Amino acid sequence: MTIFEAIIIGIIQGLTEFLPVSSSGHIELSKALLGVQLEDNLEFSIAVHVATVLSTLLVFRKEIIDLFSGFFSLKLNSQTHYVFKLIISAVPVGIIGVLFKDQIETLFEGNLLVVGSMLLVTAILLALTRLVKPKNTKPVGYFDSVVIGLAQAVAVMPGLSRSGATISTGLLLGKDRDEVARFSFLMVIIPVLGAVFLDIIKGDISNTITAPIVAGFVAAFVSGFLACSFMLRIVRKGNLYWFALYCALVGIVALFLA
Repeated sequence: MTIFEAIIIGIIQGLTEFLPVSSSGHIELSKALLGVQLEDNLEFSIAVHVATVLSTLLVFRKEIIDLFSGFFSLKLNSQTHYVFKLIISAVPVGIIGVLFKDQIETLFEGNLLVVGSMLLVTAILLALTRLVKPKNTKPVGYFDSVVIGLAQAVAVMPGLSRSGATISTGLLLGKDRDEVARFSFLMVIIPVLGAVFLDIIKGDISNTITAPIVAGFVAAFVSGFLACSFMLRIVRKGNLYWFALYCALVGIVALFLA
């Protein structure tokens, strides 16, 4: 992988992790177009995913500091409940990742038919949000965290947007747009860091840091920060249906290339 290819993929990862257009789907498309095999470069894949998590931490730094201070006060307060809900939301995808890891990995082998089909499903989910009017401004509850967590677990399919699935699900549950966006972006931190931790303890990664890895990390971090900040404003305005059109178009292209 060249530095240029690393920057391109890093930007794609950072942007599409938060924009509801499927990072996995776009990565599969970019691999097909650039002829890059990320399966053979686990260190790079981990680097760009960690970069997007760090960009999330930066965007939500005030909220995260508040959650940590409340959680470690060892009292059953609103912050403690919120952290518990984030943990609960990560359980479904954790189970899927542990029990069906090999089956999932087979889907990430240039299967553009799956990518295209799931992008069309993403388009439908985003289009449905056009019809939804938030019924209340109550925070995400424990039941909501389970349902949104299930949506995140299903979104392991390449082409099915994680943020698109979780935000759409939250809106369909009638939750406030700001609250849903915040929960959606924070809930991804635990699964990504958990997956990285498992790779580290299994010893599947080396300590070698190459120029492409650094370039991809920086590109993913910067683009992720911009995309996360931008997406918060988009969700508040309720303009997700524009992304539905984009996903439908890219999905059709992927099906054509399959």
